[in-house]
Amino acid sequence: MTKRTKGDLVLDTAVYFFLILLGVIMLLPLINVLSKAVSAEWAITSGKVGILPVGFQLDTMKEVISSSTFIRAFGVSVGVTVVGTIISILMTALTAYPLSKRLPGIPFIMVLFIFTMLFSGGLIPNYLLMRQLHLINNLWVLILPGMISVFNLLVIKSYYESLPEALEESARIDGAKTYTILFRIILPLSMPVIATIALFYAVGFWNDYFGPMIYINDTALKTLQLYLQDVVMDASAANAVNKSVDDLMNMSPEGIRAATVVASTVPILFVYPFLQKYFIKGVLIGSVKG
Repeated sequence: MTKRTKGDLVLDTAVYFFLILLGVIMLLPLINVLSKAVSAEWAITSGKVGILPVGFQLDTMKEVISSSTFIRAFGVSVGVTVVGTIISILMTALTAYPLSKRLPGIPFIMVLFIFTMLFSGGLIPNYLLMRQLHLINNLWVLILPGMISVFNLLVIKSYYESLPEALEESARIDGAKTYTILFRIILPLSMPVIATIALFYAVGFWNDYFGPMIYINDTALKTLQLYLQDVVMDASAANAVNKSVDDLMNMSPEGIRAATVVASTVPILFVYPFLQKYFIKGVLIGSVKG
């Protein structure tokens, strides 16, 4: 083992210090928003809220999350995220499997997939297509167009290709069919990459703002991101949360916006702990014996 010199230690210290400083700088705006969400109205309007909350209170958060509009938008976003993630990860994993094999015509098919990743038909043609398919003001319009991400497809395909061929060969010798090999061997071994891509899809569906803004006009179908836009753009924020001025006398518009941002962000953060174990799990430990 190479002995580390003083210069290596100094460099490591400088790198860690820089990364910690960069992380703190990136977290400061989020901490400020969180502090405003739980601070008193007088502290927010007077500009006294920085990193720590001033006049701690949860009334603003309670008013925001109890709004019927927020609850409806939250339910729409949860439904789109859950259904969209399940369908997308299933379709991506199934599509990537044959593309990872040495079959005739696969290079040409891959060119077609990559072409769609680099070039698109444009906003207006896409809108006309969705309208012709009767998907305007339909929640499926937020799921079907982005059902397969070519980037995610390439990641899963590369992962499949890294698995030992001996796994499939031994399974075929034992009489296993293609679907048996895929669902009982390949996919279980691919859970780390499947979980990672599922998280990518979930965050993408949850944060999608442009799609709902273009294709959804029905108020009842607005997602949480569109609701957040209404709150941010509304001057008083009273109309956006369906509260009267009297109900919001002790709540500043900025506090309501901050509370809405927090309420819109926190749910997706809770997804990560359930997938974290797959990021560090050994993929092939014990799968291939000597």
